[in-house]
Amino acid sequence: MRAPIPEPKLGDLIEIFRPFYRHWAIYVGDGYVVHLAPPSEIAGAGISSLASALTDKAIVKKELLYDVAGRDKYQVNNKHDDKYSPLPPNKIVQQAEELVGQEMIYKLTSENCEHFVNELRYGVPRSDQVRDVIMAAGIAGVGLAAMGLIGVMFSRNNKRKQ
Repeated sequence: MRAPIPEPKLGDLIEIFRPFYRHWAIYVGDGYVVHLAPPSEIAGAGISSLASALTDKAIVKKELLYDVAGRDKYQVNNKHDDKYSPLPPNKIVQQAEELVGQEMIYKLTSENCEHFVNELRYGVPRSDQVRDVIMAAGIAGVGLAAMGLIGVMFSRNNKRKQ
């Protein structure tokens, strides 16, 4: 039997481990979270939930954390508390509750669920998932360019020897 997960505190960021990405929500009390959810963001949808990357609109929803997480694991992750001062919990919850039901622009790279909750908690919209993917793509691009340059130099060196 698993140990029960302690109830999050008001304003806590909740990281939900979906296949291939993390969904984010903010805890507002009594078992509920507020989150920015594209139409395809459904707990347990598996790989089909990746279709959320293709939408340009999302709805701010208030739902039970249990329902949002589904069978996926989750954790409290206030990972930027050492970098930014969190807003007071009552202000975070009030702002989140005021947004419930609103349709918002959704952009995977600049206005996703992680940007949404970080802006509510810290006043700073940011997504480490996006940053990490961009950084990995940049590193991969530099690596490919370096391999290409080495290949060209090797090819020229072989031609000179002939």
